[in-house]
Amino acid sequence: MTTTVRVLIADDHAVVRTGLRALLTSDPTVEVIADVAEAGDAVERSRIGDVDVVLMDLRFAGDATAGVRATDRLRGLADPPQVLVLTSHDTDADILGAIEAGACGYLLKDAGPDELLAAVHAAAAGESALSPTVAARLMSRLRDPRPTLTQREAEVLRAVAEGATNRQTATSLGLSEATVKTHLVHVFDKLGVTSRTAAVARARELWVVQ
Repeated sequence: MTTTVRVLIADDHAVVRTGLRALLTSDPTVEVIADVAEAGDAVERSRIGDVDVVLMDLRFAGDATAGVRATDRLRGLADPPQVLVLTSHDTDADILGAIEAGACGYLLKDAGPDELLAAVHAAAAGESALSPTVAARLMSRLRDPRPTLTQREAEVLRAVAEGATNRQTATSLGLSEATVKTHLVHVFDKLGVTSRTAAVARARELWVVQ
């Protein structure tokens, strides 16, 4: 008996959602049960417990970390779906952020139809599904294990390096001061330091930020 894979598509571009729905439903063993334009809506819809795989973009309406945050929330649900990232962004920070948040796969939007469908089935089975480009980047990171900051952490640290206060950083990045402080705590932990000055110096030494 063939098991149907139930998929939820999360992408803020309607044309992308329409195209993905058409592609996925060309496979009789895949059912698209919903598509949403907001990362948070993917979490709320998945609470029902009938989603096997969430096909997740990373950036929504200019929010570079929305997909990663949603992935972390999805994996924390009582009956969590697998998360397969499908994005056009392939920086180290994007990839590692998604994997650390719990994504089981990471594909770029130039993936072919067969590769995407195979990745959806692999994700449903709890297997890893990485595009060749992403796999190569991860191997490179293993060979060069410098700490990697997320894009938002790097933005906060750059602001600090330019002499901005937490309040100024929060205003310029559209964040709360509490969120800025949280990012700095993560930066300090990743870089093994305890102060803003040491963090900037260490990041420059490691070329984490310029």
